[in-house]
Amino acid sequence: MMNRRSFFTYSTTAIITAFLPLKVLAKEQELFKIMRTKREWKDLLSNLEYKVMRKHGTERAFSSPLDKVFDEGIYHCKGCDLALYSSIHKFNSGTGWPSFTEPITDSAVKYEKDVSFGMIRVEAMCNTCDAHLGHVFPDGPEPSGLRFCINSESLTLDKK
Repeated sequence: MMNRRSFFTYSTTAIITAFLPLKVLAKEQELFKIMRTKREWKDLLSNLEYKVMRKHGTERAFSSPLDKVFDEGIYHCKGCDLALYSSIHKFNSGTGWPSFTEPITDSAVKYEKDVSFGMIRVEAMCNTCDAHLGHVFPDGPEPSGLRFCINSESLTLDKK
């Protein structure tokens, strides 16, 4: 019988394995990288945005201004303005962070294995500027079954 921790570890490992080819695909399709110095990032971002996007932090649950926003539009990276997620893939996960079932394109987001805090997780990052966005979990709705749990500090919503 599999306990909750074993199930989560197994599921997360399966997701990491599934996303590795996407990471390679994203690298092949990238056209440019945004590179800035630490000082340039600090000048561009607020203290919390810098902590989340450059130091892999997380905003407090339910503090996200975009969590309960379901207006039509495209969510962009605050660091480089790359289109990351569409509102058509957004859902209310009840976790306190904006959640999506998939990125807008396979090449918009890259994935890294995150073993911080004694857990194995899949980190979602902007493929253009390497900003930390959040994490991917295997408990989302169909059709993907995934939940991209994203910090709103990493996003801007373009309602056009």
